Order: sequence, then C-alpha cells, then structure tokens
Amino acid sequence: MGYPMARNLLRAGHKVALWSNTTEKARELAAAEKGRFCATPREVAENADCIFLIVGDTAMSRQAILGKDGILEGARRGTVVADASTISPSESRRVGQALAAKGVEFLDAPCTGSKAGAEGGTLTFMIGGDHEVFERVRPFFEVMGKRFYFCGGPGMGLHAKLSQNLILSNLLQGFNEGMVLAAKAGVDAGLMLDILNNSAARSGLVTGKGPLVLRREFSPAFSVKWMHKDIGLMLESANELKVPVPLTALTGQMFQAAIAMGHGEEDICSTIKVLEDIVGVQVKGGETPKADVG
Repeated sequence: MGYPMARNLLRAGHKVALWSNTTEKARELAAAEKGRFCATPREVAENADCIFLIVGDTAMSRQAILGKDGILEGARRGTVVADASTISPSESRRVGQALAAKGVEFLDAPCTGSKAGAEGGTLTFMIGGDHEVFERVRPFFEVMGKRFYFCGGPGMGLHAKLSQNLILSNLLQGFNEGMVLAAKAGVDAGLMLDILNNSAARSGLVTGKGPLVLRREFSPAFSVKWMHKDIGLMLESANELKVPVPLTALTGQMFQAAIAMGHGEEDICSTIKVLEDIVGVQVKGGETPKADVG
C-alpha cells in the first residue's frame, strides 16, 4: 500500500523522499515520478519534515523508526512521524516516547481501504496522538485518504483500527460458516448470497467478498497472513485490558488453519476453504438474484 500512497503524494506536487524494504520499489517510484531515492529510513528523515511509513508488523515498524539507520537517527526537532502501519498500541506508545525525547512528534495513523483505497486516494485513517500535530500535517493525509477519525491520544488510532478488524474478521468467520452450512444442505450459493444481501445480515463484507468466493477469486486485497497478525494484536490488547474476546480467539485459530493449509498469501475470503475442506463442499456458482418478487 505504501507505493501508491507515496505516488499520490508525488503526483500532488509534493517533494517525497522514498525508502522501502524492497529497494527496487523505491528506485522504480523515484525514477517514474521524480522522487528522491533513499537507501535508509535515516536518509528519508534527513530530507523530510513529515514522514509516513507503512510496514508489515510491529518489529518492522520499530526497526524502521528506532533501529540502526532508522528515522530517529536522522529526524530533526519538530519533524512529524506518522505511522500508518497496524501494530501493537503499547509498542507504538513506546516508540512515540522515544521520538518525543528528541523533539520529534509522532502519530499512530493506521488506515483501511486496502489496495484499491491506496491507489485511489480514498483511504480511511484512524489517528492517535496530538490533535494539533494532526491538523498541521492533515493536508498530506488528504492526498491519500477521504475520511479521518481523530480517536484520542497516543495509541488510540490503533485501538480503533484493531477493533474494526476484530469485528470484520469475526463477521467473515460467520459468513464462512453460514455459506458452507447452506452449501452442505444443498442451497444454491447465488441464492444464499442474494438472501444475505437483502436481509438484516447484509454488510459491506458480504457484498464485497461474497461474489469473489462464488467466482473462486482469492487474489489478495488483504491477505490472510496480515489479518492473522492483526488478530494476534487484538488478543494481546484484550489481554492487557482484561477484556474477554472468545470469538476472536476462535477466529484466530481458523485463520491459523488457513495459513497451515497454504492460503496465507491469499485474500482473507479464502479462509472459507478451511471449512469447505472439512465437510467436502465448495461454495461457488451463479450470483444472479433469484428472489420471486411480486
């Protein structure tokens, strides 16, 4: 997601210094859009007043910010760092404290909208930190997204993002179970999907992912392995806050099963294959509404 986000900033006329764990991606974007290629996060910090990063997990975020040749080594006092990664809220707060000791501002700013939102500049951001700092750099956010929710102090954007993904992952598990049960009973999958889309069970997830399942299209918009990582963060936060989340624990196990079966790089809707394999059915078929309206 970082590639199209940075590209949107460049195309909006901003001067952008670029670094990526995949060096060739940064070189390619710098050449294509006249950005500045940087060999390290430190070099980015030396050439930027506001730094956005989006990486895979907590360890990668900490390394990019606080590690050797990281952002902290190059950032000047007054620089703003906005981390759009979905990572541990507790660890994010610790990173923010380390930056603050050098006079560097920090926002946790996880986003949602998947690859399409990143490409179209329509992401939704959930922000934690100092509200004044967010307003100062909001024009940059507005190039990459359309909805911005300021959620409170440090770590609160991450708590909001994880809560959203908790609900999303559990809805997906419910969808998987219902569709597989219907298929095993002999209900046409297209008919079942139409019923869901015209009932109280309707949701953005069902509308968006249901047709992909029926067409057996599992190319990743949001992969199983990354949602499984987020579920781990949900469980970690729930443990810290002493909140029982039994459904989420079970959903995490089903995602783990999907990874064990080789579906980790596929889209989250591929998790339906776990139940399909167990009971010996496949949810596929037509999507034409078959309701008898009259």
